[in-house]
Amino acid sequence: MSKLSIGSFKEFEQFVGKSMGVSDYLRIEQSKINQFADATLDHQWIHTDVERAALESPFKKTIAHGYLALSLVPYLWNQIADIHNIKMLINYGLDKLKFNQPVVVDSEVRLKVKLASLTNLRGITKAELDAELEIKGNPKPAFSATVILLYHFN
Repeated sequence: MSKLSIGSFKEFEQFVGKSMGVSDYLRIEQSKINQFADATLDHQWIHTDVERAALESPFKKTIAHGYLALSLVPYLWNQIADIHNIKMLINYGLDKLKFNQPVVVDSEVRLKVKLASLTNLRGITKAELDAELEIKGNPKPAFSATVILLYHFN
């Protein structure tokens, strides 16, 4: 599926209730997990201690932070849709966030998005995206959530 091109509320509106697509897969390597741990000061062993995880973790490997998986949404969403002709984009919130499955190191993940709703708030476009982070080869997504974004179109 090719990347969607959306430059206005009207162009966005045609996707309400529909799948908008899926991103490419992204491999979650230990180096990304370690960088996230450094950035967030969350060095829990289940994420960063490869040797201990091999011995003590039920997954026998390290796992990505749930919030690392969530933080990939902007990057992966940008692979699905090119929202252009905007002055500003604001991450407004999340609803119904549920971490369903851990992302084991070296897994590949991709974002799947459906446009749940679109609202015109006095010229600001409020988009509610039903998003799932799929894990390659796993029937359960890493997380599901409604991602709420505010687009200020020109």
